[in-house]
Amino acid sequence: MSGAVSYYAGLAAEDQVATHYRQSGRKIAAHRWRGRYGGEIDLIARDGDTVIFIEVKRAKTHAWAAERLSRRQMERIFVSASEFVARDPECANADIRFDLALVDAAGRIEVLENAFCTD
Repeated sequence: MSGAVSYYAGLAAEDQVATHYRQSGRKIAAHRWRGRYGGEIDLIARDGDTVIFIEVKRAKTHAWAAERLSRRQMERIFVSASEFVARDPECANADIRFDLALVDAAGRIEVLENAFCTD
């Protein structure tokens, strides 16, 4: 896939996942949120007292999509999530969760809740 095609496919996958979360009753608080230190979080959702940081990966299969999440990327997401929580007073007593949303070539979505943790 060319760079531009890949970029727009990624945006479409993020939109699909945002719709998926909304349809399950969650509110999308931010889309493509950028922290000051260079990290980006694809989606941030709220589910009651839980803030969900969502990384979206798209590939031909869900397995290939999952393999695309690197340790370095998880670390950047943690830093950005910490910054988001520190800036938002509503997050003071919130539970935090990190989900990995996988989108395959057919547009099927698989969400891995608590896919990675801060330990």
